[in-house]
Amino acid sequence: MLMSLGLFVFSQNQAPLQKTSRSSKENWSKSERFGVRPATQHIGPGEDTLRIDGIIAPAIAGSPRNLDTLRRMMAEGKAWILTSGRGDVLGMWIIEGIDETRTHFTSDGQPRKIEFTISLERYGEEDPDLLGELEDSL
Repeated sequence: MLMSLGLFVFSQNQAPLQKTSRSSKENWSKSERFGVRPATQHIGPGEDTLRIDGIIAPAIAGSPRNLDTLRRMMAEGKAWILTSGRGDVLGMWIIEGIDETRTHFTSDGQPRKIEFTISLERYGEEDPDLLGELEDSL
């Protein structure tokens, strides 16, 4: 297991990851002052986003259906627990978007290569009604 989102597992056989990139921000308030630089005050955490890039090669590893599963999870409008391959819980995340590019088609139009990008954003609320469940994701 490379990573999991809810019960969806990113693995070498299912949805191989190629790269992840994360962007974290903090919120600051600025007050203009006469004759000096603005005063700044930390007001709390800002956006935390994660981008997952991967490649599915249906003849070797993964299936286009894996991306369909992630799209169903995204459409539910719920937050999912993100866990690293080492078992570290990385918090609750929502799926903001999924992009895919299909190339190298067979004679019947099936792609041999599907590159995908999944955009996640850290979910900041603690409302249990908005958390994804097992039967929702599979």
